[in-house]
Amino acid sequence: MPNQNKPVYLKLRDMIAAAIIDGRYAEGEMLPSVRALASEQGANPLTVAKAYQQFQNDGLVEVQRGVGMYVVRGAADRLRQTERRAFLDEEWPEIRARMKRLGVEPSKLLQDA
Repeated sequence: MPNQNKPVYLKLRDMIAAAIIDGRYAEGEMLPSVRALASEQGANPLTVAKAYQQFQNDGLVEVQRGVGMYVVRGAADRLRQTERRAFLDEEWPEIRARMKRLGVEPSKLLQDA
């Protein structure tokens, strides 16, 4: 699995991105503090801060000094598009190749689900 080799801060970033896309962290809502998320995930606060910094660099959250980080408007849609593109470019070719190797027909997958 590609996620096994990812640094912890990128795994946290993916987890937070999924929560934003799913609406668990809604647009305009404050993210958990670095310390709270670190405690919840059993991670180093510096690692969580690095993951949060990535969102700030990407313009998906805004910082209100002394208050916290908030999810910006449009973040879920932007993340969904980015994640979809990454899936189609990076993950899907591997999945498709493995399906071909194993003789798995896409139409059968939908029937078996």
